[in-house]
Amino acid sequence: MLIAFNKPFGVICKFSPEPGKKTLADFIRVKNVYPAGRLDTDSEGLLLLTDDGALQARISSPKFKLAKVYWAQVEGSPSEDALAALRRGVDLGDFKTQPAGARLIDPPPDLWARDPPIRFRAKIPTSWLEITLREGKNRQVRRMTAKVGFPTLRLVRAAIGNISVESLPPGEWRELDASPWSG
Repeated sequence: MLIAFNKPFGVICKFSPEPGKKTLADFIRVKNVYPAGRLDTDSEGLLLLTDDGALQARISSPKFKLAKVYWAQVEGSPSEDALAALRRGVDLGDFKTQPAGARLIDPPPDLWARDPPIRFRAKIPTSWLEITLREGKNRQVRRMTAKVGFPTLRLVRAAIGNISVESLPPGEWRELDASPWSG
């Protein structure tokens, strides 16, 4: 079984209860499925869940080089130098990121409102980046954009491989055909 879930902001990526917090159990009532990778509580978007351990590893392990696409709303207007640094890989102190796809994009069409909304500052513009990673370390996109001088205000995982969050409202899930992922 393979499930695509649009994780809302503030939801913890686990099923066990967390006092005062929403978890995956508040949205998905399917037994014996587990996240293939994680999204931070303050990140939103596509999360894949499965009951197949080998499939879970294939989706989440960097050794399989599965592309994960993120939309990052950042503070400021990134320069071409900042984008080039993201593309080359950024030294974050404890590790250097692998080269990534990075480009400026228009605000994603049909993107849902975030609750609560990001902070608004009249004198500081925001921009949207599309960042494609083939690895996934803790808070990596946020750390990368901050390192090149453009802190992330909102982070949405838009796709994993060929599976997209498009047309999947926040808090909703759908079952997918897992057979193309098998083998």
